[in-house]
Amino acid sequence: MSITLEQTLGAQLLTAEDEELAVTVTLRHTSADPFAVHFVFPAWISLDGEEVTWTFARGLLEEGLGSPAGLGNVHVRPAGPTRTAVEFRGAEGVALLLFDTTALHRFLLRSYAVTEPGSEPLGPALERGLAWLLDGV
Repeated sequence: MSITLEQTLGAQLLTAEDEELAVTVTLRHTSADPFAVHFVFPAWISLDGEEVTWTFARGLLEEGLGSPAGLGNVHVRPAGPTRTAVEFRGAEGVALLLFDTTALHRFLLRSYAVTEPGSEPLGPALERGLAWLLDGV
């Protein structure tokens, strides 16, 4: 049986004009995908009017709370004493969101109750990765 944790957080989206726009993001972690966290953005914020989910390593979120972390499309880093910046890079551009660090840390602690770090089963993740790499070969 899969266990899913969801937590809705307020965040500030930095606009091109350096203004902060309030958004609500749903963070999700599930025992069915134990290495990952999912950030779900509401449809009104996307360019195509569809809900958008970014999925990345839970370890990246954990590392980024203390020091800059990330390669590729997602970067996480401290942004002052109380906030954490999460940067999403896509073909359409870059979205930079600021979250309360304590709230992100609380989500991580709750995710550890769902899947304790180091106890993640490798089988399902390995199978999904191989299927993606082989793409039906």
